[in-house]
Amino acid sequence: MRIRHFAYVSLMALALAGCNDALDVTHTDLSKVKNKVEQPLPARILADMRTKGMDRNSPIMIRIFKEEGALEVWKAKTDNRFDKIADYKICAWSGRLGPKVKTGDRQAPEGFYNLTRANLNPNSKYYLAINTGFPNRYDAVNGRTGSDLMIHGACSSSGCYSMTDEQVLEIYAFARDAFKGGQATVQLQAFPFRMTAENMFKHRLNQNYDFWKMLKVGYDNFEVTKRPPEVNVCEKKYVFNQQLAQGSAAFNPAGQCPAMSTPPALASALAAYNKTYATDFARAERKFDGMAWYDPTEAERKAVVAKQRKGRELAYAPTGTSLEAGRMVKVAELEEMMSKPAAPAANATATAAATPAPASAPAQNDATAVAAVAPANVPVPTQNPLAFAPELPPQETAEATKKPFWKFWARN
Repeated sequence: MRIRHFAYVSLMALALAGCNDALDVTHTDLSKVKNKVEQPLPARILADMRTKGMDRNSPIMIRIFKEEGALEVWKAKTDNRFDKIADYKICAWSGRLGPKVKTGDRQAPEGFYNLTRANLNPNSKYYLAINTGFPNRYDAVNGRTGSDLMIHGACSSSGCYSMTDEQVLEIYAFARDAFKGGQATVQLQAFPFRMTAENMFKHRLNQNYDFWKMLKVGYDNFEVTKRPPEVNVCEKKYVFNQQLAQGSAAFNPAGQCPAMSTPPALASALAAYNKTYATDFARAERKFDGMAWYDPTEAERKAVVAKQRKGRELAYAPTGTSLEAGRMVKVAELEEMMSKPAAPAANATATAAATPAPASAPAQNDATAVAAVAPANVPVPTQNPLAFAPELPPQETAEATKKPFWKFWARN
């Protein structure tokens, strides 16, 4: 009898754990948090930092993947490369895959954003919040509008990335500690999905595909170097890790791109990645011949969550993931679905983000995002360009005092 009782209790525990997995519960008792702004990171995370060779106040970077509803925190190690230290399931995000275009479209931003101390909001009505910095230079020069788009608690979103209160408590602490260590800006990378060859092929018919190919260049730069890429904007497009030619003008978001080039060691590593990517893309073409991905609406995502949790009370109301609600369909079926007028909830997709129908293969200069380890021929910078930046004197600007990027790539 006792064995049967133990088995029953174990099964119940597993069931509850499975339910909680979707919310990535951090097991922090908020009722015991006396000062949420200064709440230290849990001992388990600090122990993991020591194991991975990270200083408590070393720089961080944040990555978001909408499709699977994931937020990752990456942190600099003593070798100045970044490693993932924490990941969370996003509790709620609104809209569909695709960038934010205009105020009121309910879209969550996609792109590369710089967060400073000023982006931290300790007095948010959503427990704690970090402003994403939308619109950035790229958004602004392309006429995209919106404001107050956050990573915050409360699991409620209208264009934001909303976490549980327990999750945002930790994410806020990561940023706070990095800023205390001297990091001037934390890079936020927000992607529609992991930009692997298979995912890019699945989404090749999406109207945002050309925009995503541009983001993928930055994604690949990080995959190769395991360091946040230097991001600039010219000709209304993102450019990554570009070295200005001597005497060239500075980057102008709306102006012509100056004479620039990719540092040789980085170019070589990206070329090697691109070969692997091309092979994987061809494999995806064979695997999914005549098929493409249907991106679900927010309402469809919520419906899946409601069905999964029917009859169960939850403290939060997650919106679910696109992976749960989406599916592969025949191209003809997808084209028919796309030709129909969108329902109001689905109309939030970014409508003007990219040029029409993309080519069936990525641009030749795209690098692969398959491998996770940097090739041996990529030199390790002696100093992290985002680490321990001093406070700037009032008369100086960040652009004026920033060291040239390529010097961090120079061999010792």
